[in-house]
Amino acid sequence: MAGLDLSGLVPVVEGLILLDTVRITTPAGGPPVFNAETGQYEVPEGVLVYEGIGAVQSAYTADVTASTPNSNLPWVAETRSRYRMFTPLTAPIAAKDTVVTVVTVHQGGDLSLLGRQWRVQDPAIAGTLGVVRITMLDQIAGVGEV
Repeated sequence: MAGLDLSGLVPVVEGLILLDTVRITTPAGGPPVFNAETGQYEVPEGVLVYEGIGAVQSAYTADVTASTPNSNLPWVAETRSRYRMFTPLTAPIAAKDTVVTVVTVHQGGDLSLLGRQWRVQDPAIAGTLGVVRITMLDQIAGVGEV
């Protein structure tokens, strides 16, 4: 008995939702480097893993505030902003803690995505019937926010 083949749906789904350009990089590393042209110290950029079609969407879940394990202690002041990144199945799998940036948005798209950054929470969700790769993200607070 043959399995279900969704490969014919891939171009349709990609054409409907993968309308923006996303960039995946390794986290920046190393000490700041002096840029003689600007007179400023700059943190080196991470290594480019992927730049191409994709989409970033809210995961439609409420922000979660992490709590400490003991009920007598106060709340930890860190929230999670859950998002999902969609990329083609041919794109590389983003490793945990790599950084995602939306580089361009399609006409009529949400311009507030530009400049924001997200951290990959886990490697992509895997399944036997997939047409796009789904990767869970957490927004890096304060980066690119207006």
